Amino acid sequence: MAAFARYPSLADRAVLVTGGASGIGATLVEEFVAQGARVGFIDIDRAAGDALVAKHAQADRPPRFATADLCDIAALDAAIDALRGHLGPIAVLMNNAANDQRHAIEATTPESWDAGIAVNLKHQFFAARNVAADMKAAGGGSIVNFGSISWMLKQGGMPVYTTSKAAVQGLTRSLARDLGPFNIRVNTLVPGWVMTDKQLRDRLDDEGRAAIARGQCLTQPLLPEHIAHMALFLAADDSAMCTAQDFVVDGGWT
Repeated sequence: MAAFARYPSLADRAVLVTGGASGIGATLVEEFVAQGARVGFIDIDRAAGDALVAKHAQADRPPRFATADLCDIAALDAAIDALRGHLGPIAVLMNNAANDQRHAIEATTPESWDAGIAVNLKHQFFAARNVAADMKAAGGGSIVNFGSISWMLKQGGMPVYTTSKAAVQGLTRSLARDLGPFNIRVNTLVPGWVMTDKQLRDRLDDEGRAAIARGQCLTQPLLPEHIAHMALFLAADDSAMCTAQDFVVDGGWT
């Protein structure tokens, strides 16, 4: 049975996860709770968020949940402020929330383009802007922006999503430069095709399984916990000199 690292520096550290009610985000919440961190998460799905909180109600430090539409920046700021009231100053930000909805070039309108940028990119900047003051006052912090290998693979069928995810790496590098003097580290965590419940239910078919078999060097399924284990490292003091980097967890696909 595998034994995974425990990071003493994460104990009692205030961690904020966006899109934390399901999928990779829910696993991030669970893994940080297991490390003894003070975890808050934001999601638009109130029922799923409440269920995750109830699941971990007996933890030493149960997670806190705020519901918000992250595309509404005022609501995002209000949710972060509410969680800060419970957790204290935010030391770690996991910019996880996204929506990989498929869409054709011909069906993309100016309105749907703006909506796609909002759900996959815009909130990452504004969440980082909000928590940066906390991290500056504390003498440092860690921001992890979530990217995707989709644009690296030249994947079609969702041009707004892939454009957004490519832009995340530009955002990471610019924030890393501006926030570096304050000892704030900013990195991109780039997952491959992660077998979340949503992907297994809605996306994975025989063609997809064949693509994974061809693409990944490692043959086992890529799971949310594989992403979370890298996220823990990037949040902990063990990665103290890692910034402006891309950390790809994709089973060797790219």
